[in-house]
Amino acid sequence: MELVPLHGWNLSPKQAVALQRELRERLILRPPPGLKVERVAGADISMSRGEDTAYGGLVVLDAGTLEPVAKVSAAVKLLFPYVPGLLSFRELPVLSEAWARLNVRPDVLIFDGQGTAHPRRFGLACHGGLLFGVPSIGCAKSLLVGGHGPLGAERGSVAEITHAGEVVGMAVRTRDNVLPVYVSPGHMMDLPTAVELVLRVTSRYREPETTRHAHRLVNEVRRSARGQ
Repeated sequence: MELVPLHGWNLSPKQAVALQRELRERLILRPPPGLKVERVAGADISMSRGEDTAYGGLVVLDAGTLEPVAKVSAAVKLLFPYVPGLLSFRELPVLSEAWARLNVRPDVLIFDGQGTAHPRRFGLACHGGLLFGVPSIGCAKSLLVGGHGPLGAERGSVAEITHAGEVVGMAVRTRDNVLPVYVSPGHMMDLPTAVELVLRVTSRYREPETTRHAHRLVNEVRRSARGQ
């Protein structure tokens, strides 16, 4: 798959923050007209503590059966430090290598991270959606900013995530009596559609099947590379 050229990766954290503010203005927070989701992908990376190589992967699922139709991976040396709020500058160089090897284009890409539920409203899913030119969603296991009100115990219960007086995402219960996930739009996406799609691709577990498949792939690739 092709990338949308945005910038180089040789940046300081200060430059990365400024770039987030600049690129945020290019986000489209609504889905393309007539969006039909037949293939949905998940993205994830894995690394071992103390090592500087990360393993990134993308798995494309059939949106009806939730069975994989394509999977790719890549190993890339990490160049950007871990800085909260700047995760995309660490992970996207890895995922870009995997994306370039993908020959089945997903209609939507779900990232294991934040979209607009981010201090500068430009999390991993926003950055990745712009870079890959694909509708994208952030589905995180924890909050980065903001908070939410009471949330029902049943699957499908939702509560708005607010930060600085703005709705930035939604806490979503994907299974009865299980901790929620935190959903926010990335690029070419709105919040109601993001919530609907995350619930659609989540079945027996807390996390969507997209994330589960991508997580399994990158861990297998990492263990194989280390001879485990």
